[in-house]
Amino acid sequence: MLYLKNILLLNAVSSGVTGIGLIVFARFVAHIFGVQQLSPFYGTGIFLVAFAAFVGYESMQKPIRTARVQLISILDITWVLASMAVVLMSLFGLTMLGYGLITGVALWVAAMAYLQLKGVKQLAA
Repeated sequence: MLYLKNILLLNAVSSGVTGIGLIVFARFVAHIFGVQQLSPFYGTGIFLVAFAAFVGYESMQKPIRTARVQLISILDITWVLASMAVVLMSLFGLTMLGYGLITGVALWVAAMAYLQLKGVKQLAA
């Protein structure tokens, strides 16, 4: 159970830090991505902060509710699929660095989903 709790905490912290960063540095991030609109970065940041709060809360539950961890993992996988669609279809006319950052984050999120589902499997065994 400690393994899964730690993975959830890592997911919560990384999501929260990323979300706060997108909110605070929206103009800078938009510049890196080669776009003028700040609202997508604010919106994504707000979503990530809320997601981080949810994941952090779930990591503190005793026992950990595996159905909630599965939901968190589904949300992570959805993030990865949406990110890959943006990158593979070159949506929004972003810079190469922007697409690279999206890919890097998607890989991190995929790792979180994998490790969370592995933890759920260990709890079930």
